[in-house]
Amino acid sequence: MTSRFLLALLVLTPTYARASDPPRIPTELTDYVFAPDDSFTWKLAGETTSELGTVYTLEMVSQTWHGVKWDHKIQVFLSRDAKPTATLPLWNEGGTPSLESTLLGLKLSSTLKSPLAIVFGIPKQPLYGGKTEDALIAESFVRYLTTEDPSWPLLFPMVKGVVRAMDALQEFARQKWDVSVKHFVIAGASKRGWTAWLTAATGDKRVKAIAPLVFDTLNLGPQMDYQVKCFGGPSEMIRDYSERLLLPIPRTAAARQLWSIIDPWTYRDRITCPKLIVLGTNDEYWTLDALNLYWDGLKGDKWVLYVPNAGHRLVEKDRNGTTQKLPERAFTTLCAFCRAQVFDKPLPRLRCEMSPQPESGCLDVTAVCDTKPLSARAYLAEAEKRDFRKSFWETRPIDLNGSKASCVIDFPTTGNRAALVELEFQMDDLKYRLSTTLKIFDSSGK
Repeated sequence: MTSRFLLALLVLTPTYARASDPPRIPTELTDYVFAPDDSFTWKLAGETTSELGTVYTLEMVSQTWHGVKWDHKIQVFLSRDAKPTATLPLWNEGGTPSLESTLLGLKLSSTLKSPLAIVFGIPKQPLYGGKTEDALIAESFVRYLTTEDPSWPLLFPMVKGVVRAMDALQEFARQKWDVSVKHFVIAGASKRGWTAWLTAATGDKRVKAIAPLVFDTLNLGPQMDYQVKCFGGPSEMIRDYSERLLLPIPRTAAARQLWSIIDPWTYRDRITCPKLIVLGTNDEYWTLDALNLYWDGLKGDKWVLYVPNAGHRLVEKDRNGTTQKLPERAFTTLCAFCRAQVFDKPLPRLRCEMSPQPESGCLDVTAVCDTKPLSARAYLAEAEKRDFRKSFWETRPIDLNGSKASCVIDFPTTGNRAALVELEFQMDDLKYRLSTTLKIFDSSGK
């Protein structure tokens, strides 16, 4: 037998671990992220002060990846009513700074009462014939499958970019503010939310908490199978992967290994930090109840916010299709979460039970938390099949009994109905919302 055949046989032959053995965590991610790279540099390139506060601009090279130098801009925002803190929220983003990002960063710093940093250029793009975003990630996955070189998946250098930004920001804070930044709250949206998950998956102790937005696909294998069940095939929004024959996941050892090492679910025993998951109920990329395929398996403190009638950009629409300008609901809850981490403030702990009552044709819903909410409401939507991407979510107020909110929701006569509960709270001057997980049920309550 050849060594290649023996290796394939070992990969494909099942192994039987003892029940007490912890699952093996792959090392490809950490091997890449923590490998020394002499191209890492940073410098303070600019400082601008206005009536709103001060914006510092850093220039950084995080790494050289397959011959390509990854250069980044980092903006650090310190509003006039904020002071440097030992925990720094860090948002990872694509592109480069703009007037919009500057104004938003100063506004968020003022709301947070702390500094805020944004690292841009996650990932370095365009590359390989002008490819960007998902097309670029898919290209890197194909190159991994061709070479089985574990440095190819683009998520790895994306995570390294964030880790190197933490290095640069710690040194910046020591030099400029004489402050020791010990921890970070890592946030980002979509593939940058994916990056936030994987940054925590490295085990870097500086990651105090994460806030991944609109990346609702942990536990990738079952998620893709479930998309086929709900949509009839993978979402058209992830066609960059299906067109490259990456989805459905090929039944090869290399493909299984690829999807394992880039799936945050693989590292769930390591991701024990507090986490806020922000999702849109009408996100075109994911099934509505995708969270239910991984929520119970997450370790540590966790919260979720569903933004009703909002897609991947988290901006809400009314029944006439009018769209808000900014994702205000997501921003306020994100700010509350970051404040809680920066200033060690507690967030409410929620528990919800949704119990079908087939004999009465209804769903009993009870949400309980350890902090009395300001208000509570249910959100309901209907769809003929389990595809709610174009459904409109109606709201129904719920009476509160102390810190307990209860209601009864009828089963639909046809099709499917989805329900969730939203609770509103206040932290000092900031009102924000948290959600329960949601449930989809038909006329039988299933």
